Amino acid sequence: MIRFEETDHGFDLYFKNYKFLSHTVENPTFEIGIGSAEYKQDHSMIRIKASIKKRFLLSKYKVLSKSDNQVILELYHGDYSLVVEFFVQEDKLLLSLKCENPLINRLWIRIMAYKDEAVFGCGEQFAELNLKGQKIPIWVEDASPASRVKYTYYPQPNFISSKKYYLHVETNYYAEFNFEKEDFHELYIWDIPEEIYIGKYDSLLEVVKNINNFLGVQPKIPDWVFDGIWLGIQGGPEIVKKKMEKALSHEIEVTAIWCQDWQGIRYTSFGKQLFWNWKYDKNIYPNLPRFIKELNSRGIKFLGYINTMLAIEGDLYKEASKHGYCIKNQDGNDYLTMMTDFPAAQIDFSNPQAIEWIKSVIKKHMVGIGLYGWMVDYGEYVPTDAIFYSGVSGEEFHNYSPTVWTKVNYDVLKEENLIGELIFFTRSGFTGTSKYSVIHFSGDQRVDWDERVGLPSVIPGAINLGLCGIGYYHFDIGCYTTYGKFKRTKELFMRSVEIASFSMLMRTHESNRPNVNWQFDSDEDTLNHLARMVKIHVYLKPYLKSLSEKYQNEGVPPFRGCFLHYEDDQILYNLKHQYLLGRDLLIAPVIKPNIYEWKVYLPNDSWTHLWSGKEFTGGWIKVKAPIGKPPIFYRKESDFSTLFEAVKTIYP
Repeated sequence: MIRFEETDHGFDLYFKNYKFLSHTVENPTFEIGIGSAEYKQDHSMIRIKASIKKRFLLSKYKVLSKSDNQVILELYHGDYSLVVEFFVQEDKLLLSLKCENPLINRLWIRIMAYKDEAVFGCGEQFAELNLKGQKIPIWVEDASPASRVKYTYYPQPNFISSKKYYLHVETNYYAEFNFEKEDFHELYIWDIPEEIYIGKYDSLLEVVKNINNFLGVQPKIPDWVFDGIWLGIQGGPEIVKKKMEKALSHEIEVTAIWCQDWQGIRYTSFGKQLFWNWKYDKNIYPNLPRFIKELNSRGIKFLGYINTMLAIEGDLYKEASKHGYCIKNQDGNDYLTMMTDFPAAQIDFSNPQAIEWIKSVIKKHMVGIGLYGWMVDYGEYVPTDAIFYSGVSGEEFHNYSPTVWTKVNYDVLKEENLIGELIFFTRSGFTGTSKYSVIHFSGDQRVDWDERVGLPSVIPGAINLGLCGIGYYHFDIGCYTTYGKFKRTKELFMRSVEIASFSMLMRTHESNRPNVNWQFDSDEDTLNHLARMVKIHVYLKPYLKSLSEKYQNEGVPPFRGCFLHYEDDQILYNLKHQYLLGRDLLIAPVIKPNIYEWKVYLPNDSWTHLWSGKEFTGGWIKVKAPIGKPPIFYRKESDFSTLFEAVKTIYP
């Protein structure tokens, strides 16, 4: 499967008859170097100033060994060298890299590229779907709208090519995946990674199945997830009950109430935030366990919230600090990270005792009082200059921390035999997160129509992350981040409900400034709209469950780019705001205000408009798209066509 051909000026390397590397003296495939970086953290952002002290083009090479399934090369520049072993592992090409010089800490590798090629993935990329022409930083960061657009909560050092392969770099360090050139992709890694994996297959669908199974698919979600909406409500039992009863009286099917303020609140310049002491607040929720039982008796679950931080005013921080469970600064004191306008401590997830401690907190104070799930927030704030129990550097642990944090929560469910019964939903991630995260959410989109940071951005985010292991994906209905002139409107809320109803699950969020934003109960029209769209979502449960099974069994994500099933149609590579929900539903949501007719591109197939029953065969069309009837089409040949056909009659 490996073919190594020497040329007049270097060599070409093929895997499964596809040329991945083309090395010449003038344009070597590999470079190594010595570099350093300065990191300056400002709240959620870590600004990085990099410098390269030395950079060596590894123009010369020696063939140390060669066979049909293995090639070993030594590439060198003077006394500096890199040994690369190419070999087949199962059906993948594996590159094993070794550099004996301990000073070398930078690697550049060039992979063949083509003008007509499209590139996807690199984790949860919100601004673009096709990454060709982009330079993507692989660095975990709070990707709120105040942050930098190309950074994300969940980056991952891998990508998928329309040339039907995936490439994954096994590293936790900062990296840049540069797809700006037409003839090569340049991967720049602040480490000499031990392994690089390449999987080459006959179709894009097979590529996605294989990379997702390689990375790990999420645990199976419980059946109750599909039975209605999760309403985000705050303020204590009386307010929660009042809003819940209003929803139920309007026939909104509610399967869970999500109270992120279960452990207390604090008001800051950013708005209404939470008090990070992971026990229920007896002032806001005087007898929360009894309230949870009351909800459960009506078939409604109670969900909460947790993150990686500890409020320094709380008793849990005092306990953690006493035992040395927080990350330290250079002086050996607890490292206090400045959040919006208050400091907080971070749990040291390199410390096994700290992990066992926070697991015990979750088991006792969350699972123990009846929570059926919780938001698992943060994971992006690990400082690079912190001191960790294990001795790992902050530069290395920063990216990997979200995976450890996710596994902490997964292990709680596993140890309590609650996988498939309880849930949690994560914001941050990195390599390995997918096999531990029960559900992922998109983070803090701004409450507007901006394609990069507002409501539209959840669609490319979901598609790209679906190519990196994640299948159970959702977002805050109405979005979250509110500041200045940005306030959630009725129309934004209602259009976001439409997208959520044609996804795997629905959850609302009041936002950081609930009082200035439109909410699910702000008027009768909104309540009725939400009730209808939730009913449609629940009605689709048989289809959604089939997508869940396919994801579990084969690794195919429910939320898909249209190109995945129509890979010869290059128009689809750049359509970032329409998607397939499974094989058979095409959704082209309205993502601009005051628009009631929408342009849709249909791949070459037999499509039926969900609301009118009109049939189409492909190409660009315009359809009417009033609120409540977003542009949605189903495949005529679908096994679920009878289910889809009935929607227009049952929910006219």
